Amino acid sequence: MAFFGKLKDRLFKSSSRLEEGLDAIIEDGTEADVAPQEAAEPAAPAPVPEPEPAAAPPAEPTEETASADASKPGLLGRILGRSAPQTAPRRALDDDMLEQLEELLITADMGVDTAMRITANMAEGRLGKRLSTEEVKRLLAQEIARVMEPVARPLPIYPKTPQVVLVVGVNGSGKTTTIGKLASQFRAAGKNVVIAAGDTFRAAAVEQLQVWGDRAGVPVLTAPEGSDPASLAFDALAQAREDGADLLLIDTAGRLQNRTDLMEELAKIVRVLRKQDETAPHNTLLVLDATTGQNALSQVDIFRKIADVSGLVMTKLDGTAKGGVLVALADKFGLPIHAIGVGEKIDDLSPFDPGEFAAALTGLDGDT
Repeated sequence: MAFFGKLKDRLFKSSSRLEEGLDAIIEDGTEADVAPQEAAEPAAPAPVPEPEPAAAPPAEPTEETASADASKPGLLGRILGRSAPQTAPRRALDDDMLEQLEELLITADMGVDTAMRITANMAEGRLGKRLSTEEVKRLLAQEIARVMEPVARPLPIYPKTPQVVLVVGVNGSGKTTTIGKLASQFRAAGKNVVIAAGDTFRAAAVEQLQVWGDRAGVPVLTAPEGSDPASLAFDALAQAREDGADLLLIDTAGRLQNRTDLMEELAKIVRVLRKQDETAPHNTLLVLDATTGQNALSQVDIFRKIADVSGLVMTKLDGTAKGGVLVALADKFGLPIHAIGVGEKIDDLSPFDPGEFAAALTGLDGDT
């Protein structure tokens, strides 16, 4: 649960926004319920005082009166409010509340269709029931986890080696950092890993991969700037075979300004890899930046056409106030989500857990 604590802390922007919105929705409905009742009640007439009877001698306390006295709060208890503990405000789940919930989820980047589906599931069998904020949060977390459970799958590891993992995504999405973290984690798990710096058009990407390779103790194969990425991929696979590597991670360019060139480049990489292994690449990971919000949906759409994407990794969840985009991605595309990142350190990339994510997003204290 250590990663859950980190996830919850770093998703504070998202969870606090949802929490504040849910509090406001419940309080809004509570005020609407109470106000008409207060207006409708006429002021009670002042009571007419009755003559006081003659004082009677104090009665001996009986077992019944002693019990009744014991149940009454004392002065200190009344001052401290112990006689009437405060209960959480509640609101009836109705059409108005569902509409407000939809709007709140849309602002968290879940998208219209996903927001409507989640609120409809929350309402099923509960219309008219009075709910507290905590109950609404728990229901919401359960529905989010339900959407995401089918796509929460770790990166599959195959017995055939070297397993070729092609990593794609736009520049700045966190591809290079993700490759470095994966290489480090797989090496720590006892795997022999090789990295190919296939984004040969960006010297910074190659240098960053070399830094990660040194840190993880993993070799990084490079080529001169501007050289053919497919040629590098071919040589990298040959080298990985010779070294007996378990995994070959290949970085790629992410220039979406000219999709035709990128499509041709990726297609050529796949063709040359298949000259040595007709089943390669075995995984094609799309790395997405959570801070791009709904743009992540269009990126998945584009890269599914350009490359045969087999799974997703979402980075920079610690930098967004709209973490709900991951829910929209799961709902719309159904692609496996292998891992999520919430920082720059090696252990800030973790296998995706839908229960922990839903709890952190909605501000709950633990897994749903």
